[in-house]
Amino acid sequence: MILIKNALLVGMKDINYEIRDILVEDATIQAIGTLDQKDYPDATVIDAEGKMLTPGLVDPHCHIGMMEEAIGTEGRDVNEMTNPVYPELRAIDAIKYQDSAFQDALQAGVTTVVTGPGSANVIGGVFSVLKTHGKTLDDMILKEESCMKMALGENPKRVYGAKNQAPTTRMASAALIRENLIKARDYKAKKEAYLASEDKDKKTFEMNMKMESLMRVFDGFPVKIHAHQQDDILTAMRIVKEFNLHATIEHATEGHLIADYLAKHQQAVILGPTLGSKSKYELRNKTFDAAKILSDHGVLFAIMTDHPVIEAQYALTQLGLFVRHGLPELEALRAVTYYAAKVNEIDDRVGSIEVGKDADMVLWSDHPLHYLSRPLWVMVNGTIAFKQ
Repeated sequence: MILIKNALLVGMKDINYEIRDILVEDATIQAIGTLDQKDYPDATVIDAEGKMLTPGLVDPHCHIGMMEEAIGTEGRDVNEMTNPVYPELRAIDAIKYQDSAFQDALQAGVTTVVTGPGSANVIGGVFSVLKTHGKTLDDMILKEESCMKMALGENPKRVYGAKNQAPTTRMASAALIRENLIKARDYKAKKEAYLASEDKDKKTFEMNMKMESLMRVFDGFPVKIHAHQQDDILTAMRIVKEFNLHATIEHATEGHLIADYLAKHQQAVILGPTLGSKSKYELRNKTFDAAKILSDHGVLFAIMTDHPVIEAQYALTQLGLFVRHGLPELEALRAVTYYAAKVNEIDDRVGSIEVGKDADMVLWSDHPLHYLSRPLWVMVNGTIAFKQ
């Protein structure tokens, strides 16, 4: 049992910028308020001394553990570039939990990462959600399979165009996604009919790994659709509507140019990475003004690093630039905590400091957006996983 006293709590939901005490037991937050340590004689007491306490940061889209630090080809398992349709691939089968990037992220206050396949394929496989601390991969898993990755735009065209194989156009990328969603929908209907049949012992059903994985999107399994440009974002949204998918638009570099449209259709986006050069044509309209514009229009958004494009430990460096360009401070912090958890459907566990949630918290030496600030300690699942 741990009792944290005198914390300037920024809980991201109902309690923000107020002094509170927090009781932690069995890896979860048990109580928040003005707590008398005499009532908890067995507790280890930590005096926060009025310093800011936030939830652990959540990176809503990255490739940590899939593109291992300091190794190169041997540690690069992020894209299976031999077929544009691979829904059966699972990040969990490739993640290297020994990747030093996990420790770097932890020491910067990042406690949860949503990591998975890249965007070489139009359907690339399944993301996982991990904590950044644990002795084994099993200790780190928050959600083994969290969402299906799809991609539009230049990356699938570039990869398969070089092989003289579809897709070489945006038309083919969209068509391949549609074709396989139709196959998955039909496969699901046939399987359900087979399972419901009274004489199924006399019938056979041929299992297909691709369709077994992909058909889950028709039961609400979330989809991440990589799309930078306005046209690709609109194509993604057409596909979402046609197949009644539950999806987020990933990157959404030009989303701010159609923020009213995103708001009208209540389409959530995961923005970024915005720090760095405009390395390809799709990024020509990249701007730190984007987050404020999305916020002003009421679009639900989170902010990613896309590690290793921006290393996960520099999430707050990027975030500070969004604030400098007008994004309100609390909304910015929510974009890498509560909103980042919400758009990935893990906000029942992480992303805010509330009773019943995982005890993932960071005590900061200064305001977390100050360039000299650092975590004094980082708690994961109720354990101090890092301390200065």
